[in-house]
Amino acid sequence: NMGVVVFGTFAYTASPLTYDLEALSYLLEMTTIGLAGESTAIGDAIMQSIRTLSFGEAENKAIILLTDGYHNAGRTSPEQAVEKAKSLGIKIYTIGIGKKSDYDAAMLETIAKESRGKSYAASSAEALSKVYKEIDTLEPSPIRSENYLNQKLLIFFPLALVFLLLFIWIIYQNRSET
Repeated sequence: NMGVVVFGTFAYTASPLTYDLEALSYLLEMTTIGLAGESTAIGDAIMQSIRTLSFGEAENKAIILLTDGYHNAGRTSPEQAVEKAKSLGIKIYTIGIGKKSDYDAAMLETIAKESRGKSYAASSAEALSKVYKEIDTLEPSPIRSENYLNQKLLIFFPLALVFLLLFIWIIYQNRSET
């Protein structure tokens, strides 16, 4: 179960928790830098992530904080947000992207350490992919055993039944008129 919180000057939940990784991937492709403002509200992003995670039922919860900037906006400090995450048992994995001089590596390290997560640096798409794979091994999630039908299929069957019954009714009406 994953969700996406986008942040800049402000933070917002772009996708609630979902199992639809394809939809999340598409959402991330459509997200542009500056969409939520030009500043970096890391504390607000963590708090919004905590709110988003509160709707989930998983026993172990984690935040992956991906940033290319310094905390310079928002109402909540990163320290306050980390304290809240710690109190709820939520780990935070931080990833600084780009050159280390572009983001506050020391702060990201502190956030990760305080929340029992881990801090990473990624200067390329390949490095970022490796980081995600490592986090995936650190935070294994059980595979859902229940069968979930595609929602499109769930609506197709009742509609098909309605059309079939309507077709039978029309044929019956035509036969009874003749």
